[in-house]
Amino acid sequence: MAATRVMVSASNIGTSSSLLFKTPFLKPHCLSLCFNNNTKLVSKKRSFTCSALYKPQLQIKEEGQPETLDYRVFFVDNSGKKVSPWHDIPLHVGDGAFNFIVEIPKESSAKMEVATDEIFTPIKQDTKKGKLRYYPYNINWNYGLLPQTWEDPSLANPEVDGAFGDNDPVDVVEIGESRGNVGQLMKVKPLGCLAMIDEGELDWKIVAISLDDPKASLVNDVDDVEKHFPGTLTAIRDWFRDYKIPDGKPANKFGLGNKAANKDYALKVITETNESWAKLVKRSTPAGELSLV
Repeated sequence: MAATRVMVSASNIGTSSSLLFKTPFLKPHCLSLCFNNNTKLVSKKRSFTCSALYKPQLQIKEEGQPETLDYRVFFVDNSGKKVSPWHDIPLHVGDGAFNFIVEIPKESSAKMEVATDEIFTPIKQDTKKGKLRYYPYNINWNYGLLPQTWEDPSLANPEVDGAFGDNDPVDVVEIGESRGNVGQLMKVKPLGCLAMIDEGELDWKIVAISLDDPKASLVNDVDDVEKHFPGTLTAIRDWFRDYKIPDGKPANKFGLGNKAANKDYALKVITETNESWAKLVKRSTPAGELSLV
């Protein structure tokens, strides 16, 4: 199958954008691009605090076939240049909202992730011992990352058992009703976070909701999640605690009393990991095998 190109029009920033597609992974949903109208980012000089945003026309360009080792989902600007979803898409969109990139749509099991060690950091399916990875069962929420964040593996967190960062962007669990698509951008607001400890590494899970969700105005913190999405926080924790057990591995653990921290704590995590990312791309922190392009 020839590579498929999905065109995303962002000429009307702040609203849902048009999507044309011919791919089994990207399905007919409206793709919402969330950028600020008033400022722009010059690609050759990143704003490390993410206060300067840009409003591109983006294309999602697939290379290879889904569920194969060579399948990649690239992000391409309107000049045809590949850009990094991790480094080039801004974190902040204003008014306390953030860009969220869907890697794994809800009710799917292929373990898709940004390839942090590949140039332009495309989305690919994770592998183990040369084989494609799948969760043992579907994930029940949209799952992905916050761009321009990084969990520094050289930093121990004294509030979470001294665990070190997992060397990845910060993960997001988006609890809204709509199923996202691989590579979709959503404007979300954080509601809380879980401090997962995976084989000794700290792997934050930001719980968030799309601003386009019908219940978005009703939820602003963890208590609201319990009220309007009863049982969801426990279900998220239990899902991530147990998903490795069918493969013979121990359950993951959680810090912070095994409970979800509130929105303010989540915002602190986002700020700290954005600062870590800034040091990474400025090469103040060793990058190792990570791609900074």
